Amino acid sequence: MSQTQQITHQRINSGHRVGSKVFMLICIVYFCLPVWWLIVAATKSNSGLFLGTGGPMWFDKHFAFFDNVIQLTAYEGGIFWRWLGNSLFYALVGGVGATVISVMAGYGFAKYRFKGRKAYFNVVLGALMIPSTALVIPMFIIMSQIGMNDTVWAVLLPAMLSPFGTYLMRVYCQDSLPDEMIEAARVDGAGELRTFMQVSLPIMTPAITTVFLLSVVNCWNNYFLPQVVLADTKLFPITVGLTQWQAKSNAGAGSEQVWNLITSGAFISVIPLVLAFIFLQRYWVGGLTAGSVKA
Repeated sequence: MSQTQQITHQRINSGHRVGSKVFMLICIVYFCLPVWWLIVAATKSNSGLFLGTGGPMWFDKHFAFFDNVIQLTAYEGGIFWRWLGNSLFYALVGGVGATVISVMAGYGFAKYRFKGRKAYFNVVLGALMIPSTALVIPMFIIMSQIGMNDTVWAVLLPAMLSPFGTYLMRVYCQDSLPDEMIEAARVDGAGELRTFMQVSLPIMTPAITTVFLLSVVNCWNNYFLPQVVLADTKLFPITVGLTQWQAKSNAGAGSEQVWNLITSGAFISVIPLVLAFIFLQRYWVGGLTAGSVKA
């Protein structure tokens, strides 16, 4: 390659790097801008949101976040914290249930040979193509027939089924869990349960953490199903509860305006998810070869 060609090649690579950096910067701004607005809005009073001096993207001269938190505690008997606790309960129980079922199903599809395995897995793949909102009405009818509407089970039971989690665990076990390790454990006299718990699970930790985080986020953000199957406000998750306040504030001048509580409540509601990701990140990105055979 001549010197001129090398210079041209270097310039093209440099242009590609600059273009990639600009594109990434645009993506960062695009995704962070709503988060920044939420942080700023959570620190404003109800009047500051509309008449504040700092504008919509900057802080008002009156920092009202702690006042908003106090109002959240007093407003409607502090039901906001009940909604937040409900969301935590739904997310943790539903996330753990979805993870356990997905791990066992994915491991079974990947490592066991049984009649109809391919057909059953195709059903799981087909379930991935169905929007969750399309299943809400059938779910409501089923829950009505068995008397579970307006109970926590109407939210938890559907949340424990995760076709995507099953698919992810099946692919991970197929590619990252050697059959030789399982066969060696069986030859050494380990039963199926011991092989699964002591040999397979350590290697599956990153995938398990990923499925758990995705399931928790899915349960936390679940809105349409609880909106349909729940009528008792004390059972509402935070998504449905804040939407009720938003509808009240949108009703007009004759209704109560609680926009400051909505923005502060929305900001508080994202904190548990951020903390969950921070504390589980090391399990997510680490241990990709934990428990595997070393050369």
